Amino acid sequence: MNTPERAFYYHYKHDPTGSENNYAYEVMGVGHHTEEDARPEDAHLVVYRPLYDTAFVYTHGKMFDVRPLEMFMEMVPKGENDAMIPRFTKIEDVALIARLKAIQEEMYPKTDFD
Repeated sequence: MNTPERAFYYHYKHDPTGSENNYAYEVMGVGHHTEEDARPEDAHLVVYRPLYDTAFVYTHGKMFDVRPLEMFMEMVPKGENDAMIPRFTKIEDVALIARLKAIQEEMYPKTDFD
């Protein structure tokens, strides 16, 4: 299965008429569940963090979100016709990436771990 690269992504719930960072995320990487009894479909986890300050994990300690890779990469129904679209879409617009990078730097100042 393909894995997402470290980049900015929109969740399918992103509202293009709203703020540019609503449902925007920074993918940090993909991890592996270390327990032997992990189901194969849950063994690889995408690690990411929100770029909007109302997200639960941000307001509760600037934690990370994790989601099984299979679920991160899947197609989901959306709209009146339930058209199938990616759950997450990589953001390619260079100007938008620069603005999201500024938001990311404000929300998550550099630490000794970066």
